[in-house]
Amino acid sequence: MTDIMRKYSVFRNGRIPSFSPILLEEDLPLSEELTIFPGFCDVHVHFREPGFSYKETIGSGCGAAARGGYTAVCAMPNLNPVPDSLENLEKELELIKKDASVAVYPYGAITVGEKGEKLSDIEGMAGRVVAFSDDGKGIQSREMMREAMLRIKAAGKITVCHCEDESLLKGGYIHDGDYAKAKGHRGICSESEWRPIERDLELAKETGASYHVCHISCKESVELIRQAKKDGVDVTCETAPHYLLLDENDLKEEGRFKMNPPIRGAADRQALVEGVVDGTVDMIATDHAPHSEEEKSKGLEKSLFGVVGLETAFPLLYTYLVRENIITLDRLVELLAINPRERFGIPFGDDYTVFDLGDYYRIDPKEFASKGRATPFEGTFVYGRCVLTRCAGKTVYRRQSN
Repeated sequence: MTDIMRKYSVFRNGRIPSFSPILLEEDLPLSEELTIFPGFCDVHVHFREPGFSYKETIGSGCGAAARGGYTAVCAMPNLNPVPDSLENLEKELELIKKDASVAVYPYGAITVGEKGEKLSDIEGMAGRVVAFSDDGKGIQSREMMREAMLRIKAAGKITVCHCEDESLLKGGYIHDGDYAKAKGHRGICSESEWRPIERDLELAKETGASYHVCHISCKESVELIRQAKKDGVDVTCETAPHYLLLDENDLKEEGRFKMNPPIRGAADRQALVEGVVDGTVDMIATDHAPHSEEEKSKGLEKSLFGVVGLETAFPLLYTYLVRENIITLDRLVELLAINPRERFGIPFGDDYTVFDLGDYYRIDPKEFASKGRATPFEGTFVYGRCVLTRCAGKTVYRRQSN
């Protein structure tokens, strides 16, 4: 058992006694269902600053994180300016220092401008970033990826990849499955995801690099990573709640169902759940990607890719995986708090969050702290509401009584 699990062993049976010193100290309304967890950690969020503050800010993103029980997040580099040099990174770091209420760890871009043409200042940024990624874009060149892995490895960091073969996209915007065919939509094939993963796993084995795969969505990706782990490759991966809980049969003609990679078929969803159960999937990240209401109001074809998720992840996963006896509560905590921190070297500290697991309610985006409102789970009923989040000794979220 890790130190953090020893510290929080009180929640291993699902509940804590009402006389817990933490709860008494915080003067929370006592409930048999109040449960304390280590602060969750999301290794894949988009906080949009600098450059796109109309979508989200460091402040509003941290507010959403705290409201969802997260005390540490890793912010992706698709910003303006892109953090591809120490000078550009400093602009993001200044905003984080000024406005962050939870711990925000920035990624450095793998390539200059995330254009896939020239490697960024990996060595210059290594001491200030959590890892390196060109998330939002796949690196198309095998040689570029190989060189990146070698330099990132030498810098002591993890190569984190959005895997997407652009030559296979063909203008698609949802999964290339039955729904797309029935509704006349252009589809994104699963091969556009798993083929680059296959390439990168070969390179990771060759170079000995530490490699992490973002937001896997299809059954082939699960199997490739499962086999690579058996072969000794230093690889981890994440998936997101929407890939575990939804498939193409749940799609509607609304922008809140559009993300990249897309929600795929029923067999893909089942394979991802099996990967969570057997340990192939190491962690669950939200890929929290807020956009303006206008940008998400143009249907499946013309809306921008991306949905929000920080404020709904735990209740959704608790309701539909733990309460359905698919995984244990301990396993969910590993996926949301323990494994992300251990893989990315993010300290645990004294952060914690408290949930009322008996609180049953309907997800309403109007209540979100995030500027983003687009979620495929709007109107879904869930158990588990965050009532308190503490980060670095400070209360960063406390639910107001109705």
